Amino acid sequence: MKTIRTIQFLLLLAVPILAVAAKVPDPLPSWNDGAAKQTITAFVQATTTQGRSTFVPPAERVAVFDNDGTLWPEQPMYFQLAFALDRVKALAPQHPEWKTKQPFKAVLEGDLKTVLAGGEHALIELVMATHAGNTTEEFARIVEEWIATAKHPKTGRRYTEMVYQPMLELLAYLRANGFRTYIVSGGGIEFMRPWTEKVYGVPPEQVVGSSIRTRFEMRGSKPVLVRLPEVNFIDDKAGKPVGIHSHIGRRPIAAFGNSDGDLQMLQWTCIERQPSFCLYVHHTDAKREWAYDRTSGIGRLDKGLDEAKAKGWTIVDMQKDWKVIYPTVPK
Repeated sequence: MKTIRTIQFLLLLAVPILAVAAKVPDPLPSWNDGAAKQTITAFVQATTTQGRSTFVPPAERVAVFDNDGTLWPEQPMYFQLAFALDRVKALAPQHPEWKTKQPFKAVLEGDLKTVLAGGEHALIELVMATHAGNTTEEFARIVEEWIATAKHPKTGRRYTEMVYQPMLELLAYLRANGFRTYIVSGGGIEFMRPWTEKVYGVPPEQVVGSSIRTRFEMRGSKPVLVRLPEVNFIDDKAGKPVGIHSHIGRRPIAAFGNSDGDLQMLQWTCIERQPSFCLYVHHTDAKREWAYDRTSGIGRLDKGLDEAKAKGWTIVDMQKDWKVIYPTVPK
């Protein structure tokens, strides 16, 4: 009888414990239950549970994220390119020569195919013409004004309403478990910094990106930094580990990307050591987003896809693994 009462007492104690456990919210509610979600939560538990051999001190919990195609879309063009095209149109009255000079002529005529046919040289020329010549403060205001009003040509949403809801949850989940989250993108560092904290919760000092040269000047009694039409650093491909080393100073233990441009960042993170975690977002959802990989001119995922499969990195199938793509936006 005493044994039965003891069991009954223990069961009564267990009921409120189980009830509390049942109320613990899912940190990744927009992710379908599956291998991708399970590997993420298993990694976080392994690195944050004291006493485990895989425990990582908070100071070393660094996670790096690509931006274009990983945190928000990159089709049918990089969003920063859309910004540059709008800037060409805004600045055109000051540059009558652009009416006959490529790639500006094509931009003004809405001929994106010709713009892209000009390759990297044409894109750099556009960026230099539209991103330089002002102070860092002036450029930040221009970006803030554009990002607050510009809308995507396909969805009609503002660009900041097209961030991936599952990735917003992942960023928050990591930070709630003592990770510092960094953006490491081929996009312009000063294009991203004005809005990443509001949209992603990533402060400007935790953004790494491509940059143009700047120069200190005194304008009257005011010190300013002036943006020059010269490339300073390209934070893409092999440049990403260099940018991480220069800006962060720690090798990450987790890296998230979506293209071959992120491959070196993932290789730098997931060396032969434990624990480390690498994840590729694979765009497979032509209905809710876009489907592309090995042959895409934007966000090509070819070598990276092969290496991810060979090394056992996590591959997110957007169509299967994500319940939703974008946050719900009030109409």
